[in-house]
Amino acid sequence: MDRSQKTEAVAELNRTFNEVGVVVVTRNLGMTVKQSTDLRNKMRAAGATYRVSKNSLARIALKDTSYTGLDDLLTGPVALGTSIDPVAAAKVISDFAKTNDKVEIVGGAMGSQVLDANGIKALAELPSLDELRAKIVGLVQAPATKLATITQAPAAQLARVLSAYSEKEAA
Repeated sequence: MDRSQKTEAVAELNRTFNEVGVVVVTRNLGMTVKQSTDLRNKMRAAGATYRVSKNSLARIALKDTSYTGLDDLLTGPVALGTSIDPVAAAKVISDFAKTNDKVEIVGGAMGSQVLDANGIKALAELPSLDELRAKIVGLVQAPATKLATITQAPAAQLARVLSAYSEKEAA
């Protein structure tokens, strides 16, 4: 990697750190290309990214961001999972780590709040933004549905009564 590529990589990482809601640091202990590709695909499907970066470049990119506390976690062969949704990256990596012993969660951060491995696992158990939105829509929609049912019930009953009288007259 020459100097210009390093500068570009630092700028891209810095831009990423300024845009995301969570960063998860994992230690890769001999993952195969297939496993790494599988994890990246799962992350992409959840709206997150997973990348291996040189620790020295990541440390430089952390400067002037709210993630400066991650500096101590960047030792050894690590990779960074990031997402705008504060739960997405943690959830996908945590689920992947349950079935794959080659990935170890080291820690992470939500802004300036540094989290250990247990904090990331606890974060992964929270519902994602999409799940929370769906629950809110369901809660808002339920009273409207009940209201529509209640307002239609008297008219339906009146129609049934009139129908019964007309059938009685016809007979």
